[in-house]
Amino acid sequence: MQQSLHSSGLAGQRLHARRGVAAFAPVRSSVSRSTRVRVFANATAAAAASGTPVPKNTVLVVGATGTLGRQIVRRALDDGYDVRCLVRPRPNPADFLRDWGAKVVNGDLTDPASLPACLVGVSTVIDCATARPEESTRKVDWEGKVALIQSAQAMGIQRYVYFSIFDCEKHPEVPLMNIKSCTEKFLESSGLDFTTFRLCGFHQVRIGDKTSRRTLTLSGPKAWTTREVIELCEKMADTNAKVTTVPTWLLKRTRAVLRSLQWAADAADRLAFAEVLSNNEVWSADMAETYRLLDMDPGSVTTLESYLQDYFSRILKKLKEVGAAADRTNFYV
Repeated sequence: MQQSLHSSGLAGQRLHARRGVAAFAPVRSSVSRSTRVRVFANATAAAAASGTPVPKNTVLVVGATGTLGRQIVRRALDDGYDVRCLVRPRPNPADFLRDWGAKVVNGDLTDPASLPACLVGVSTVIDCATARPEESTRKVDWEGKVALIQSAQAMGIQRYVYFSIFDCEKHPEVPLMNIKSCTEKFLESSGLDFTTFRLCGFHQVRIGDKTSRRTLTLSGPKAWTTREVIELCEKMADTNAKVTTVPTWLLKRTRAVLRSLQWAADAADRLAFAEVLSNNEVWSADMAETYRLLDMDPGSVTTLESYLQDYFSRILKKLKEVGAAADRTNFYV
């Protein structure tokens, strides 16, 4: 995998970074398309430059309808931030975000030209988006994020917060983790003031000056297995889940078959996590340095038990009230 993204410009940065993901799929997007996006972003930035200064409390959350994104939106609103949420136009709009007090702007990571306008008047971008099961990981998590980072640079975004995966650089054979690692490098070379959080799970985040241009690992007090999480959800929901257990060896063989089928490439990429699971790795890390940089009391960390209790008692209830729970494909636990 390409280890250096040094280049004289963003076009060169993208060419170097693209080599890092070439191992799992060819990236066919041309540099000319990237250049068109940057030209459009520069034009948007120039048009906005004559307006009023951007308040430092304006935040754009990308991936706001996801499990992690919703928590970030709620916390930011509680802390008094002016929160905007990038949401793709769809038949069932994310009305619950507006009900909470956030503003919704239409944009799509798979449509780079739609991104610059969403960044007008924004100080900080919080990027916690990822491709859904039916979407292409390459188009959303790589090409879309590259376009978003380039637009953020052109628009003069003051801070870019990116959520990655713990130890992603150690697993280039897993497409999503390979993409995360390459995106980290691309962001580092972009010149933006950034903070990258490598997650072992879902976390609420506090960002201070000491985190500028830093990559931090976020881990909880306990590493949970999938079975333990399911049992906890069953307890909270007071119901039994229908669980089908698939052995890791079968996932590996299924992935090998799917990789030979072009139409099933994305499914094969997602099954690559079976390779990580088979290594019996512990998805946890020492948090002493992270707590110090964030000025956090370890006792203030929300546990998984507390998070799920809040989820079942408040969020699902709210989603049902606004009708979002009618279509279960609109959100994921």
